[in-house]
Amino acid sequence: MLDTVILVAYFAIVFAIGFYHSRKERTARDYFLAGENVGWVAIGLSLFATNISSEHFIGLAGSGATSGLAVGCYEWSASFCLFILGWLFVPFYLKSKVYTMPEFLERRFGPGCRWYLTIVSLLAYVFTKISVHLFAGAILMREVFGWDYVTSSVLLVLATGIYTITGGLAAVIYTDLFQAVLLILGAIVLTVLGLDKVGGFEGLRATLPLDFFHMIKPNDDPVYPWVGTIFGSLILGIWYWCTDQVIVQKTLSAKSLTDARKGTFLCAALKILPVFILVLPGLIAKSIWPTEVTGDNAFPMLVKRLLPPGVSGLVVAALLAALMSAMSSVLNSCSTLVTMDIYQKIRPKASESQLVLVGRVVTGVVVVLSIAWIPFIKYLSNEMYQYLQSVQAYVGAPITAVFLTGVLWKGATERAAFTTLIVGGTAGALRFLLDILRNAFHLDLGPLNAVAAYSFLNFSVIVFLACVAMMVGLSRASEVRRDIDGLTLQRSGFQFATGDLAWTGLVGCTIVGLWIHFA
Repeated sequence: MLDTVILVAYFAIVFAIGFYHSRKERTARDYFLAGENVGWVAIGLSLFATNISSEHFIGLAGSGATSGLAVGCYEWSASFCLFILGWLFVPFYLKSKVYTMPEFLERRFGPGCRWYLTIVSLLAYVFTKISVHLFAGAILMREVFGWDYVTSSVLLVLATGIYTITGGLAAVIYTDLFQAVLLILGAIVLTVLGLDKVGGFEGLRATLPLDFFHMIKPNDDPVYPWVGTIFGSLILGIWYWCTDQVIVQKTLSAKSLTDARKGTFLCAALKILPVFILVLPGLIAKSIWPTEVTGDNAFPMLVKRLLPPGVSGLVVAALLAALMSAMSSVLNSCSTLVTMDIYQKIRPKASESQLVLVGRVVTGVVVVLSIAWIPFIKYLSNEMYQYLQSVQAYVGAPITAVFLTGVLWKGATERAAFTTLIVGGTAGALRFLLDILRNAFHLDLGPLNAVAAYSFLNFSVIVFLACVAMMVGLSRASEVRRDIDGLTLQRSGFQFATGDLAWTGLVGCTIVGLWIHFA
């Protein structure tokens, strides 16, 4: 009964926040960018909540139960990517006054790049991000409650869609603020109770293999080679944290450059936590039930068997908060991309009210598409879940290369950028196809088996370096645009606050120290 009361109270608060902000939308910037009036604490917590979805709870704990702490490399690399976002990219994004990342690419390079990134982003959001969220949510509901995955998924999508449609980005951000606090609190409670159950870190170390506590693996490790772990995760992290619409849109809503930067720095500090509150529970579950834990069932098993009534309701509410915050961000970003990068291109004279209306309609359409996609989720095995996670990794390297060279070097050209996106994206798609043929359909690919078996993290490093070389080579052979002032790094005009610099050093040194400790 107590668990039910907690869940009902959670949904009541979320809807109240969403409908409150629905009364404030007047213009496109109000709806899509929250009126550019959001403070740094809300931005930082919203960034964290958007990133930590239910697949993080399920997937990170599952990987922890299978192979130990090494999966945490993505979390700690993310902190450095957030510093790159705050120090390097955010000033250009805010100065350009864009709504979307494809729009920024058009300003810097040309319309071809904008269309490419818009289409790739929409496909990735609808068929991978939403699929992954729903798949992880289905695992959670089945393991903890025994609920039918279709019913629970439909209810969650509808609930998320309602407050996203009505309130726009402001509703997304301020519900994220509440949800971030809830998911952190819930995960900490579960971790503390779990550590107490196994006798603390010493008890945990005594029952698990020693390499479970090593963050850095040999370079011949098939999943976490050290080169890919350090450099590959950074390349893919820059794509996700610095160029992806779902993440960057939160910083575009800031009321000042200072707030945008401080928000990214707050999130960078918070990203230290997931190794201890999301990965570590997987190790705890493996220690308590070594023969029953198979991976993705680790976190739900802890919730179901370890927590008393009331506390379990809090943690389940945290899991729902994680799912809904990530889903709402994807829905809002899809709406922004379609409205500003497609509809407004076709109807440049559309009024503010028309843009907001189209944004709401598009969100509703994506909600319907998500519901239509739910019956297919049951055909996704745990292996396919990993495939869906890796899809975006394969398209990320060329996008990172184009954004970085475009911002750091004014000599980068439109032809070079568009060619790099197409060639790099094709290389990633082909590698993903080989993964499917070899691992899902168990086909013998002959000499291509070695390519499919090669670590995707190391693969991303190679693709990134090739894309950077392509950008430089093709740019030198084509004409540079002259109307890109303010969109590339200049030797003068770089501003920073001493406090921000000190915070960057403190968080960065903390993560390096932790990495060395667990090496």
